[in-house]
Amino acid sequence: MSTQALRWNAGQAGLATPAVESSAAMNKAAVTRTRTRLTPAQVEARAQQRLEDDDLIREAQAGKREAFDQLVRRYDSSVLRLALHMLGNEQDAQDVHQEAFLKAYRHLSNFRFECSFYTWLYRIVTNLCLDQMRRRKSRREDSAVVSDAEGGEIDLMANVEDTRSGANPVRELERKVLNERIHAALDKLTPRERTVFELKHYQGLKLRTIGEMLQTTEETAKNTLFRATRKLRANLADV
Repeated sequence: MSTQALRWNAGQAGLATPAVESSAAMNKAAVTRTRTRLTPAQVEARAQQRLEDDDLIREAQAGKREAFDQLVRRYDSSVLRLALHMLGNEQDAQDVHQEAFLKAYRHLSNFRFECSFYTWLYRIVTNLCLDQMRRRKSRREDSAVVSDAEGGEIDLMANVEDTRSGANPVRELERKVLNERIHAALDKLTPRERTVFELKHYQGLKLRTIGEMLQTTEETAKNTLFRATRKLRANLADV
């Protein structure tokens, strides 16, 4: 398969591009979100999905292009959403989204079924995002403004419709200030701390899974999450 043929995006895969949520709302919810337990039905659904994924991987490893295309369609929007959450920049997220599937295809023959395809793919995405975050660490960005595919700017806060009663310019200013405070606090985390925090609270992943993705132990991931949460609470104590 050519590299050009593998340049997928959400539109080409026939999926809607994930909606951009309010950055302030996303981050505030992540800081305060409580752990939820999977229902038996959800556990069964995940087990069934893994079986289906494994069958598709075997077919793809045998050279069946359609099988890998189906895996792409299954995880396309999730990969893009994860990259956007972690990077806060639409163009960077699109680049990671594309590179992740290219890398997954190139290395699919090395997949040994020791973990789920979901975990394996998210590990690739996470590592690509970490590399991107490290490269731009010295560059200060306004997280409320992201670049679109054409190089223009999109104000995330301006794209969120406020349907609450009493919405007014004062409330909008308060939300923008909160957004800036939260992102400033997130920017003070190390790339690894921010990654673990966002994988846990945005993606709802278990610490064991996060440890596998980052090729470390569950205990190390737990300690990293603890440090990240403690820093965020200290920096947002007056919010």
